[in-house]
Amino acid sequence: MITVWLLFLLVLANGAPVVAARLLHDRLSAPLDGGMRLGDGQPLFGRSKTWRGLVSGVLACAVLAPVMGLGVLFGVAFAALALGGDLLSSFIKRRMALEPSARASGLDQLPESVLPVGYAWWQRDFPLWQATGVVLLFVTANMVFSPLLYQLGIRKQPH
Repeated sequence: MITVWLLFLLVLANGAPVVAARLLHDRLSAPLDGGMRLGDGQPLFGRSKTWRGLVSGVLACAVLAPVMGLGVLFGVAFAALALGGDLLSSFIKRRMALEPSARASGLDQLPESVLPVGYAWWQRDFPLWQATGVVLLFVTANMVFSPLLYQLGIRKQPH
């Protein structure tokens, strides 16, 4: 059952910011990097990484993780690692001079799934094959369902 819960938390941590953006539009959309640019002229993370997204992802997991028997602190840490992995991806993509929300298969999914699932594996001591399965399911689902969510008008980008 841990596999299902972790997959759900991954989707929640990464999906709550998208839902919050749709509901709140431009409200509370201050970028995490404050518009900072590094020596390469690129933003630290980019305009699509906001405080609204960070707070909504962490809050969603903090509220629902206890329902799954995982605890509030587990939910907070899990979401923080998922969103931190997403920030790492954005940081790398900016260094590669890719636009915010540009597609980078693998880079877009792996840090935001491996970091929190690795934490869960360390905390909950379940088989490594299950942890690997959660990551692979998340990566596959993200690549398959993102275009559908775009067509439904939920995502701004088809990836």
